[in-house]
Amino acid sequence: MTETISFPIDTPAGRRTVAVTYERLGGGEPLVLLHGIGHHLQAWDPVVGILAAERDVIAVDLPGFGRSPALPDGISYDLRGVVPVLGAFFDALGLERPHVAGNSLGGLLALQLGHDKLVRSVTALSPGGFWSEAERRYAFGVLLAMRQGALRLPEHTVTRLARTAVGRAALVSPIYARPGRRSPDAVVAETRALREASGFEAVLTAGRSVRFTHDVPEVPVTIAWGTNDRVLLRGQGVRAKKAIPGARLVRLPGCGHVPMNDDPALVARVILDGSRVGQ
Repeated sequence: MTETISFPIDTPAGRRTVAVTYERLGGGEPLVLLHGIGHHLQAWDPVVGILAAERDVIAVDLPGFGRSPALPDGISYDLRGVVPVLGAFFDALGLERPHVAGNSLGGLLALQLGHDKLVRSVTALSPGGFWSEAERRYAFGVLLAMRQGALRLPEHTVTRLARTAVGRAALVSPIYARPGRRSPDAVVAETRALREASGFEAVLTAGRSVRFTHDVPEVPVTIAWGTNDRVLLRGQGVRAKKAIPGARLVRLPGCGHVPMNDDPALVARVILDGSRVGQ
């Protein structure tokens, strides 16, 4: 069931109220799932059922994405703004240092949460922040092209395209290695989420200066990269391992940038293994 929780957070500009939408399923130690830019919590649907057999799974719509409203004035979309919001969200739900898994933007946020000792373990799937400037420009170009396509295509055209494997590939092949496996309804919903993402431009602007160069000590970290990632090329995983020497680096054969749909069983196993290390 989808729920929305509102909670206060103190900022240099004063106290603000933030609302975050999430879905919760399962039982056991809490595991928070964070999606990538332009996506929504349904990105995790292929793996939630598997994870919920062992974990209390909380899949989040990040602020300004999915059903979560934009951040209020006074809170930025960079790491200094969003990470404290997530920490306050944990407190509001009574989560004491949950496990966290994130993809792309969500992976970057998960690593920062680990660095700040706000979580018990981190699994980062193709996290942002380990790019060269050329790689960042390329990745942002791909994301902007997808955003422009979502903004320009009428809903009925998206619906028609999503009915065929070729059409789904046209819409989402940059992020999935196997776009034909994504259901038509899911492709329509995530194209709509990309079109309506109020935080997209602010997150992309904040990301231009992001380089994740610090270690994440005392927190178990797993970094996993799809071998067919067309957004953040897999060589960035080597840089991530150098920045975080204690991290476990895992290959996801045949997976794209959003690997949960490409190989749900493998991705779920990687996340559960990563969270077991943190027990």
